[in-house]
Amino acid sequence: MQDLSVIRERINRIDTQISELFLERMDAAADVAEYKRATGKPVFDRARERENIVRASERVPENLASYAAVLESLLMEASREAQYRRLGLKSAASLDVTAALDNQPRLFPQQAYVACQGVEGAYQQIACDRMFKRAQISYFNTFDGVFRAVDQGFCQFGVLPIENSTAGSVNRVYDLMMSYDFYIVRTCRLKIDHNLLVNPGTKLEDVRIVYSHEQAINQCANYLSNMPNARVHVCENTAIASQRVAESGEHTVAAIASRDCAALYSLEIAGQSIQDQQNNYTRFACIAKDLTIYPGADRTSLMAVLPHEPGSLYKVLGRLYALGINLLKLESRPIPDRDFEFMFYFDVACPATAPEFQTLLNSLSDVCDELRYLGSYSEVI
Repeated sequence: MQDLSVIRERINRIDTQISELFLERMDAAADVAEYKRATGKPVFDRARERENIVRASERVPENLASYAAVLESLLMEASREAQYRRLGLKSAASLDVTAALDNQPRLFPQQAYVACQGVEGAYQQIACDRMFKRAQISYFNTFDGVFRAVDQGFCQFGVLPIENSTAGSVNRVYDLMMSYDFYIVRTCRLKIDHNLLVNPGTKLEDVRIVYSHEQAINQCANYLSNMPNARVHVCENTAIASQRVAESGEHTVAAIASRDCAALYSLEIAGQSIQDQQNNYTRFACIAKDLTIYPGADRTSLMAVLPHEPGSLYKVLGRLYALGINLLKLESRPIPDRDFEFMFYFDVACPATAPEFQTLLNSLSDVCDELRYLGSYSEVI
């Protein structure tokens, strides 16, 4: 039996040879790029890459075939990205980002006309005030109304919830983002503190109806289970629920909402911080019709439709790993009218001005059937 140190020296020699061959291969890729520049041939040749993967698998024993295929795939990805850089080719998303950065404003707006869903006191209004120092807010009954207000130029921005730490993503907002082709320009993370609000003089045992938004109701399920005599009614949002209780003047109704709503609608707090999980946060997005990247943008949201084949998601994640870009969120959603096919939402942490980010946008187009850039932004905490 060989000594381990001897075996490791042998492995080190092999690794050195692999590195030397890798550099030689990348030099050859540069020659390929120049040939394609002269002939006008595209960088990405799917048939050629498929043949190379098959040959790599056939050159090794069956138990190593899948590893050889992955290695060959990584080599071709590196070669392809080097060719793109040498030829100065950029994806549509990369060009859009470059143009936005070239016209980057100096500051995020301090005041603006903003659309929110609900009424005064809603969590969306609180998030809006966190993002803007002086916002003139117009309220709409639905998320769709917020998008239409921005689309028609009635408001410059819209503020909407996109994700809750316990309930997950607000799918309707993401669907509307795709329908309207809007962009996220800033996000805000807000701690959600639900309280049971009642008209002055109301006793807890007299409450028979509780109004609130569906997510707030779900987040306070344990507390509500101890109110067996109360029926729950779903409202558009928590502020509308508070408004309804205040306007009723009844001592049999209550709302689950924020402390701000208690002060705004002259209600009393019958139960404080009644959410099941105290570490409860919601992310709100500020959306805009035009792509604008403000200073400090270090997060990006992307949507991708991937080929319905093994390894397609791995190829995307492999690029993030190779570029040292941290993945903050990965979520799949079914594609309407396409059986068992999914789109993926990615949130990544990387400055929009970083070279790695441009490389990512340029390299993803070859492994995605569809890639949508949803915006780069900073998050207010």
